[in-house]
Amino acid sequence: MSSGAPCVWENNTERIIPLEPCTVVIIGASGDLAQRKIIPSLFSLFQNNTLPDPFLIVGCSRTKMDDSAFRDKMISAIDRKNGPHSQKRELFFQSLFYRSIDYKNPESYKKLAELIERLEKDRGMPANRIFYLAIPPVLYETTARMLGEARLSEETQGGGWSRIVVEKPFGKDLASARHLDGILHQYFKEPQIFRIDHYLAKETVQNIILFRFANTLFEPVWSRHYIESVRITAAESLGIEHRAGYYEQSGVLRDMFQNHMMQLLALTAMEPPSLFEADRIRDEKVKIYRSLRPFPVDRLDDFIILGQYGPGAVNGRIVPGYREESGVNPESLTPTFAMMKVFVDNWRWQGVPFFLSSGKRLEQKRTRIVIDFKEVPHAMFRRTPGGDIPANRLILGIYPKERISMTFQAKTPGNRVRLRPVTMELPYYLENDMPVFDSYEKVLQDCISGDQTLFWRQDGVELCWSFLQPILDACETCSDRPDKLHIYSAGSRGPEAAGMFSLKRLKNREQTCNESLLSPGRKRPHGTRF
Repeated sequence: MSSGAPCVWENNTERIIPLEPCTVVIIGASGDLAQRKIIPSLFSLFQNNTLPDPFLIVGCSRTKMDDSAFRDKMISAIDRKNGPHSQKRELFFQSLFYRSIDYKNPESYKKLAELIERLEKDRGMPANRIFYLAIPPVLYETTARMLGEARLSEETQGGGWSRIVVEKPFGKDLASARHLDGILHQYFKEPQIFRIDHYLAKETVQNIILFRFANTLFEPVWSRHYIESVRITAAESLGIEHRAGYYEQSGVLRDMFQNHMMQLLALTAMEPPSLFEADRIRDEKVKIYRSLRPFPVDRLDDFIILGQYGPGAVNGRIVPGYREESGVNPESLTPTFAMMKVFVDNWRWQGVPFFLSSGKRLEQKRTRIVIDFKEVPHAMFRRTPGGDIPANRLILGIYPKERISMTFQAKTPGNRVRLRPVTMELPYYLENDMPVFDSYEKVLQDCISGDQTLFWRQDGVELCWSFLQPILDACETCSDRPDKLHIYSAGSRGPEAAGMFSLKRLKNREQTCNESLLSPGRKRPHGTRF
């Protein structure tokens, strides 16, 4: 998953494959996502000479603008990320165009198709197109249909390709996810559909696979025989910002667990693929989703903690509680924090609890995976100073500390036998002289090259919704729903109940095995057509 243009190896020599010329069509180009992420990321790629030559960027949205006004609007977006005197900015703008459209009007898409064809002809470019849906999810279905009816989804016999990029959420439940997929597949084939999860494009997330499967030292102990528990945390210090309408309908489970948290779980728990290829990797992820133990919805308090942030202070700044945010129901029961305990019922992980937690308005923004190994089987140093030996711990830091750290025991220097914990760390970017792309730069480059390794496949989407749907139904319909929502202060570490919950150990490990893959009455998620 290296940054830069695609490459192949011939006689142990890396050979760069240039990206094919293409047109990137940003639908919703006047919106926040396009200005904060997409256009600045495309410009960064251009500055680093990793966009194809030639290329076109066509923005379109409801807003009435001409090309010049659109370019002026993008100046501030680019300067915020790259500085006010960005090199090559004027040259970049020569490939930037705009067309206002009505999302529900077929005639708008016909005129868009005519514009794209004319621009491609003027520059002698093939009909290679990427349609990035930077629009609210409620418009995905309509836009995909309009693109199809305008024949913009068709791939030409001469080699021209068409791809559609969809941001999460992929539906709001299993039924809507399947419905959206059905609409997309009316006009686009599966290899044409790129479902983005920008977490997967983070350098340190990609590194999980290499760390696990390129080191003989760790793979043999990566199992129930040596690991006591796994904790995956994605904490945010921000609140809902201006997304009250979306968040009130989603909550933390739909917003984070159905996608980001499930991907981090799969990367941590998956088996090694036979080859480092997109579908081989996604096959192994799907196996993990199929192996998730059905959630015990009749015992919610033992397996999930939900919370909602109240007023507090973040980084010394007083902030309102969730119910005081603009656009939020003053009596809202939408959770902004969740911690759940899940199990993977397979040979490698049977009985090992995975604690997944994510929340908003927490003490700090932090994403990491903590592997707690088992304690030594015999306390032979119990009579020596410092003889209470904590278990080894491995931390895969994703943000803000992008590093790998391992804690283990060693002797304290001196003439007495005394133990002390020491930590060995590897900063991820140590001695790196290669350009580092952010997550959106990476996924955009992969869309252009056609590499789907870092993107969701529909069977994975449906299996994750199948696992999460009973939890959502139980949490949203239980009679004591207000009592299950723990209020925590903004700027804290989350609900106090979550701290106790994550420290719980199974009273009887045998009990866990008895609730395994062969439990009576167990129902597995239905597979998909893939």
